[in-house]
Amino acid sequence: MEPQAYVDAVATSFSRLWQRAGVSHDRFIRTTDPRHRAIVQAFYQRVRDNGFIHSGRQQGWYCVACEEYKDIDAAVAADSASDGGRAAPPSCSIHQRQLEWRDEENLFFRLSLFQERIAALVHRPGFIAPQSRQREIQNFVAGGLRDFSISRVDLPWGIDVPDQPGHTFYVWFDALLGYVTALLDPAEPANLTRAIAAGWPAQLHVIGKDILRFHAVYWPAMLMAADLPVPAKVFGHGFLTREGQKMGKTLGNTLDPAALFERVGVEPVRWYLLRDISFGDDGDFQQQRFLDLVNNDLANTIGNLLNRSISMTRRWFDNALPADPGCAADPSHPLAIAAAKATAEATAAYEAQDLKRAAETALALATAANAYLNAQAPWTAIKHGELRQQVQADLYAVLDCCRIVGLLLNPLVPNFADRLLAQLGVAPLESERSAKAGSWLEQSRWGGLVAGAPLPEPELLLARIELDGPL
Repeated sequence: MEPQAYVDAVATSFSRLWQRAGVSHDRFIRTTDPRHRAIVQAFYQRVRDNGFIHSGRQQGWYCVACEEYKDIDAAVAADSASDGGRAAPPSCSIHQRQLEWRDEENLFFRLSLFQERIAALVHRPGFIAPQSRQREIQNFVAGGLRDFSISRVDLPWGIDVPDQPGHTFYVWFDALLGYVTALLDPAEPANLTRAIAAGWPAQLHVIGKDILRFHAVYWPAMLMAADLPVPAKVFGHGFLTREGQKMGKTLGNTLDPAALFERVGVEPVRWYLLRDISFGDDGDFQQQRFLDLVNNDLANTIGNLLNRSISMTRRWFDNALPADPGCAADPSHPLAIAAAKATAEATAAYEAQDLKRAAETALALATAANAYLNAQAPWTAIKHGELRQQVQADLYAVLDCCRIVGLLLNPLVPNFADRLLAQLGVAPLESERSAKAGSWLEQSRWGGLVAGAPLPEPELLLARIELDGPL
């Protein structure tokens, strides 16, 4: 296949998968965008004018899949160099494929000149998360930064280096600038100054742990060389294994996301990954654990709570929320206190990219509402006329807790959360996803349900998942 046709197909598959997975984005940027070419060349010119580009020779073992040179023992490299790299090539530890020996004239970025500034940056509290990743990068920087190649020769596919015939930009010098190109509106012409003014520096980069070095060391140094600010934070997430084993085609234990979504649904997968695995750590996909968590958390704890609370309320209060709940404006109500605590904890967890804790906090609020409902036993109290007002307050409190649970769950399982809110007569949060965080917090305040408003008939939020074989 021609390179353009190949990458068009790959990009389309990713775009479709993000849509299927409910992953929203403001921009889907591709480095084949003509405007990106102009941004990269303008950035390069700025870095070159500042004196941080030089010519040199690049020798070493290269992984095509990683698109980087590997640090190989000097003796091995010397033996291979002596016979043109033909003797027993070493393998890439990540891709398990033989490395290629390369020896060519390249352009280099003077990374070594940024040793002190980068060392200070990677020791800055909060710049790299989680902490285990920070220590890894600190050790890498402490070993000494070396200039790295930013061009390749005789490759027709890529962005041309200005005034350097035969040179195209090395992928990482080019691709990282996609964050800047993406700041432009689709109709805007390519202009580096305008793109920077549109929203740089980034508040947060979320990337895989295997490319953390490029984002936490190379990228900040490149920005410094162009007199531009560095991102505020870089977060490196982990990888998945399956039932304790590394996934691989040879083992036949890979998980195809599209097939997985088709069989069990998108949101159960999202919930399991974000609820059970600390974001930033490696995780293990276990089928029975997946079933237990999805069925217990979403179908039982949250789904059953909502269904039975709505059913009782509709039956006893004319298919509507209680007209005089009494507790709507009472911040001292036990569930109001629990909801305020959960909202504060979930907000802090999201700010820290602690998605597991955010999920557990929302679930804990649903569990508290279940316990309160069981303790108050409105099905018994309603039989006594003098307790009718208490029943109104109890059911309103539980349903408002359900509403707040839906709000807290929205970033993790948005469709599930929207269906939950719809059953309470609350509009979905689609518009809130692009709004300021303050409006989300405002909606999370106690007493948000409108007393006396019609209450839709309950529907099954999530059916229990039963599987008769391995995923």
